[in-house]
Amino acid sequence: MEDEYPIPAQSVRVRQTIRRSLFITTLAHAPDPDAARSFVRRIQREFADASHNCWAYVAGPPGASAAIGCSDDGEPSGTAGKPMLNVLLHAPVGETAAVATRYFGGVKLGVGGLVRAYAGGVKAVLRQLPTQRKVNETRVQVIVGYEALAPLKRRLSAFHARIERADYREQAVLRLVLPRRRCAELRQWLMDLTRGRVILSAAPARRDEE
Repeated sequence: MEDEYPIPAQSVRVRQTIRRSLFITTLAHAPDPDAARSFVRRIQREFADASHNCWAYVAGPPGASAAIGCSDDGEPSGTAGKPMLNVLLHAPVGETAAVATRYFGGVKLGVGGLVRAYAGGVKAVLRQLPTQRKVNETRVQVIVGYEALAPLKRRLSAFHARIERADYREQAVLRLVLPRRRCAELRQWLMDLTRGRVILSAAPARRDEE
């Protein structure tokens, strides 16, 4: 899994009229499939009178296909959901869900026209989408002697780490949260600082996580 990548900072909506049909494409953040499906249901309720509410989502890093889904919602097979999904999979932003609402205007678009309309709607919202960086964090447990505690605390910001919990026993036991990609660097620095007299491991689950 990528440690950092762009995700939607807010939802975006674009309206387009194509040969009398109104297409309303809405895109939002979808960190997981449940969030994506909840977003789809919300748009379906909002536009319950529409001819179609076609959708697609990529609930993971950009290009990742482990958590994806799509639906043509009554349009000819392969003309809506799949083209939308293809655009999302090739976008540089992750954790996205899109619903393309269509109000039929009486003119048929044909297979090619539908593919262009649904894919084009997703491309249009992506062009307007503000993004923010997602940083995948992890929790580690560090056990060190007290002679290393002050230097460690001073150095935490260099690793973008923070103390989530601290227990002071025979040695200091710290639960740290930091970007996953900084773990190896932190481990090496601690080994050098303490001459190997440090224990760094995955943090045990908190009671509220069990």
